[in-house]
Amino acid sequence: MDADDLPIGRVLTRREVLALMGATGALLLLGSKTDASGKVTNSCVVRPASTQGPYYVDERLDRSDIRSDPSDHTVRAGALLALALNVSTIAKGRCSPLDGAVVDIWQCDAEGVYSDAKDPRYFDTTGKKFLRGYQVTGKDGVAKFVTIYPGWYPQRTPHIHYKIRSPESARSPYEFVGQMYFDEGLSDRIYASPPYAGRGKRTVSNLTDRIYSADGGRESMLAVKPANKGHGATFDVALDLG
Repeated sequence: MDADDLPIGRVLTRREVLALMGATGALLLLGSKTDASGKVTNSCVVRPASTQGPYYVDERLDRSDIRSDPSDHTVRAGALLALALNVSTIAKGRCSPLDGAVVDIWQCDAEGVYSDAKDPRYFDTTGKKFLRGYQVTGKDGVAKFVTIYPGWYPQRTPHIHYKIRSPESARSPYEFVGQMYFDEGLSDRIYASPPYAGRGKRTVSNLTDRIYSADGGRESMLAVKPANKGHGATFDVALDLG
């Protein structure tokens, strides 16, 4: 199945967007289409929030290429993935690029291992910092990363965590956490090659992943395309900051 055939979220009309903006106490994650002036032209797509999980560490690593470990400069092996998050804000019926947002991503390696974490059953990588990093969006609202296609581990389907938060100097702090997921067929094809292949068949699919099912994973799919020497993907999100 091609990821383009999967739903990317619940499509909202402009009237619904404006109604949602009037709600209080909620931070909405949206993707939207705009015209040249920045106005919402036809729809916005609501993305569900998700659990941060146990492996988030604020390493304060300002870097675009997150594949290496700063301590020894070794690079985690895996299929190359160029990832861009287009971050916007919705206010008064307009979608505009969100300048100055801190965008963190973190993920496991091809073996299903996270850095700077301790799992009594599987690994202890305390002090390592591979596959973690953040970028600050510019005036275009874009944060770009170079990473690898994530592996899997027994409890989870393949995914990448992300957090969008305000800079420390912000007068009105904000934070949103989500997860990005992958097409099953693509994962199967990538996992058939090294360094993934030696682990055998994965034990959890999207539909059997508890978090994917509970947090609306079908609405947080990445449309991954072939790119130079690997794959590329873009994820559009917008925060309703009121």
